[in-house]
Amino acid sequence: MTQRDDQVYVGHMLDTANKAIGFVQGITRETFDNNELLRLSLTYLLQIIGEAARRVSPDFRAAYPQIDWKAIVGMRSKVVHDYLNVDEDIVWDTVLNELPSLVNELERILNADNLG
Repeated sequence: MTQRDDQVYVGHMLDTANKAIGFVQGITRETFDNNELLRLSLTYLLQIIGEAARRVSPDFRAAYPQIDWKAIVGMRSKVVHDYLNVDEDIVWDTVLNELPSLVNELERILNADNLG
């Protein structure tokens, strides 16, 4: 895998995370709880982020240990393989509280790689 491939996957993670964050702008937890389409959409977007992270090369992941690659990939595995037990509290918390900092780190990584 090339550095360019890694950048594509990281870019995909960034785009998808931004999409998930956008979906919850102005949304309350009650709205989330009562909107099956939103819950399913956010769960799917987290799956995509995890799949893209899984495809990032080990060397690239090692170069950016500030990203919890293992947790991101682990969430993808949970959503895909244990879909009956997805904790919607975790989905909500992840999108609201974890993805914004992930977006910041991914932007930093892509900007640094594009300059280097």
